[in-house]
Amino acid sequence: MSVFRVERTSALAAEEVWRRLTDFRAHGRLVPLTRTRLLSPGPTGVGSRFVARTGIGRLAFDDLMEIVRWEPPSPGRPGTCRLEKRGRVVLGRAVIQVYGTPDGGSRAVWVEELRVRGVPGALDPVLALAGRRLFGRAMDGLLGS
Repeated sequence: MSVFRVERTSALAAEEVWRRLTDFRAHGRLVPLTRTRLLSPGPTGVGSRFVARTGIGRLAFDDLMEIVRWEPPSPGRPGTCRLEKRGRVVLGRAVIQVYGTPDGGSRAVWVEELRVRGVPGALDPVLALAGRRLFGRAMDGLLGS
C-alpha cells in the first residue's frame, strides 16, 4: 500500500480551508483527466458518496469514495474528514485534517493510503511521489496558493 502526506499552511481561517478542501466537486476541476460526481443528495457528511472518474474513454476508471468521518473544525478542535476508497481500481483511505493556527490562519494535512489493483507493491514509492505532487497541486489550487 502506498502512503503519502501533503501539508499546507494558509492565511485563510480553518473553516474556509475546510470548506474548500471538502468541496469534492471542485477536486475534479483541478486533477487532470478527472471529473467528480456526487452520488448523495443533501449536505456533505457521514455516508456521503462520490465518484472521481479518471482517464479518457475506455481507459478510464471510477474511484468510488464514501465519507466515514465528518467533523468540521470548531474553536480549539481540528476538523477531520475520513474517506474510504471503494472502487474496482483504487482502494484505501484518505484523511483530511484542518487545524486553526494562533494567527487566525490554518494548517491542512492530507494523508492517503492507497492501493491500485494490478500495480505491484514495488511501485508504491512511485505512486507515493506521484500522489504527493498531484494532491499538492490540487490543495494549492483549492486554497488559492
